[in-house]
Amino acid sequence: MKKLILLAFLIVGTVVGVNAQTKPAEFKFDTETHDFGKVTLNKPVVYTFNFTNIGDAPLIITKVETTCGCTVGEYTQTPVKKGEKGFVKVTLTPAGSPLPFNKAITLTSNARTTTKVLYIKGESVEGSTK
Repeated sequence: MKKLILLAFLIVGTVVGVNAQTKPAEFKFDTETHDFGKVTLNKPVVYTFNFTNIGDAPLIITKVETTCGCTVGEYTQTPVKKGEKGFVKVTLTPAGSPLPFNKAITLTSNARTTTKVLYIKGESVEGSTK
C-alpha cells in the first residue's frame, strides 16, 4: 500500500514538473509605443506593431480596444505559434481641434500577461490650404 501511494505521488510530481516547464504564450513587441509626430486632421495614418510569441503555447488575441472612435485596431486573428510573428495594426483618423494626442490600445489575450497596452502619440495639425 505504501509503495502504491509513493508511486502515485511520484507520477503526480512528474506530471506537475513537466507542465511547469512549459512557458505560456507571451508577447515580445518590437516596440510598444509609436510617435506619429505631426498628423493632418481628418487624414488617416497607420502604424503596425509587430510581435513574436516567445512562449511555448499558441498566442491568441481575443480583443483589441481603443480609447476613442478615431482609432481602429486590426490584429492577427489566428493563433500565433511559438516563435512566429503577429501584428496589431492601428489606424488613427484625428478629428476635432488641432491638439497633441496620446492614445492607448488595449489587447486581451491568453498570454501570461493577459492585458497588454500599446501607445500611439503625436500632434494633430490643420491641413495646408492650397
